[in-house]
Amino acid sequence: MKQIVGGSLSDSGDGLRTNFVSERPSSWYAKLYQRDGLKGGHVIMLGSGNEAAAKEALGAYPGGLHVGGGINATNARSYLDAGASHVIVTSWVFREGRLDEARLAELVQLIDKERLVLDLSCRIRDGEYFVVTDRWQKFTTLRITQETLQALATSCAEFLIHAVDVEGLCQGVDLELVKRLGQWSPLPTTYAGGASSLADLQQVADVSQGRVDLTIGSALDIFGGNGVRYDECVAYNRQHTS
Repeated sequence: MKQIVGGSLSDSGDGLRTNFVSERPSSWYAKLYQRDGLKGGHVIMLGSGNEAAAKEALGAYPGGLHVGGGINATNARSYLDAGASHVIVTSWVFREGRLDEARLAELVQLIDKERLVLDLSCRIRDGEYFVVTDRWQKFTTLRITQETLQALATSCAEFLIHAVDVEGLCQGVDLELVKRLGQWSPLPTTYAGGASSLADLQQVADVSQGRVDLTIGSALDIFGGNGVRYDECVAYNRQHTS
């Protein structure tokens, strides 16, 4: 299990910046989340060779985790059968920098939209947020807009959106993106990127008017961080979902 700086990903691996590498197996984290009643955690396969570890986590907490990274129409069903509640898809539904509506429709027909999370992770260009694919290195033509989110909401159950430019840096959340997502998204939406303290959870809730969830990675103590304690996050979650 690794925590990485999102913007440093590349096909070659050159320049990859890693915040933390765990000695614990993926199943340990899955069982921890299961013990504490946390659903929807993200198991992301960063490149090839991680399939066994991903399925180990899914098997340890059946129905409790989402899985992403290299998901396509050929393998999506196998990860659901292995225990994932949802599959997370980005790059496969884009081709040559554009959304491939035929591929998206194929995936929806195969697994049903209620099992699909669309990852619309994005980077800023000319003041706009554009979806990026292929290890977050390639800009697509798809902008994050109200119209985009409304249209795609008919093909998935949730959105997952990393603010790639701040991902893994623990230097603050992109509140402008959070605000836009809160105003525009018609579906449950999870934002990731830049969280550095427990206060970020409340700030994201406030800015989005309670319509966007926050995922915390590199700042969390169980991932080698020193900004947020896992047990504090669990307590916050219980307090605000009861």
